[in-house]
Amino acid sequence: VPHDANATVLTTLPFPELLRQCPAAGSASQGATPWQWSAQNGNALMDAHEQEVKLWTDTKDRRKFEDLSDLYAIIKTTEHLETAYVRDAISQDEYTEACTKLISQFKTAETALRMGGFLDNIESFIAKYRLDCPRALERLVRIGVPATVVHNTTNRKADSVNVAQTVQSFITVMDVLKLNIRAVDEIQPLLSEMMSSLTQVSGLPPNFEGREKIESWLRVLNAMRASDELDEDQARQLSFDLDRSYSSFMAFLNKQ
Repeated sequence: VPHDANATVLTTLPFPELLRQCPAAGSASQGATPWQWSAQNGNALMDAHEQEVKLWTDTKDRRKFEDLSDLYAIIKTTEHLETAYVRDAISQDEYTEACTKLISQFKTAETALRMGGFLDNIESFIAKYRLDCPRALERLVRIGVPATVVHNTTNRKADSVNVAQTVQSFITVMDVLKLNIRAVDEIQPLLSEMMSSLTQVSGLPPNFEGREKIESWLRVLNAMRASDELDEDQARQLSFDLDRSYSSFMAFLNKQ
């Protein structure tokens, strides 16, 4: 997305229209061969062909294109970050910090554009501007948390703390649902915290059902708007899944 409102843009006007806008070129071309006209009036023709087009006309338009530019940059940066992480070009701590910041910035930019009526969905934005960013799409839209949170890659020095935080996270989210709180922007952060602490528990099987359930719900919530709310069926299913996951987690702890 261009940043410069005064950038010069080449337009393709019909040849007669170009002649009309270049009186000197038009009169000079009378009786001249195409080759002579081109040599004598090329500069005049280019002056008419290169017309200055302003990207915005008011403050609202300016804010729109600036927000679109920010969103574009966030997606591209996330794609490069994910690639660097896969290639082991950055440390896990550096990746987690940068990715968490980008996810937060993405949600802020997306919300602003949606509220302004400038964005329908991310998929259409990516298609319109021909963004080839599958890793960023997975991280920002479908998962919504860093890869180090989804996959257990952290140290185990404070494992007892991680266990306590995980138990507390389960209880908190289940209590929130019992209080009939359904807003996405209230539930998603709690599930994200739960996933973060759960994946740091030492010895937890990679295929632990609770982790898969939470990741699945994170995908659902990240596909919704912050102002959306879970319907009755969704809230009931989430409560059921959390209750089962909590029971499985406690059973795992009792075996340790």
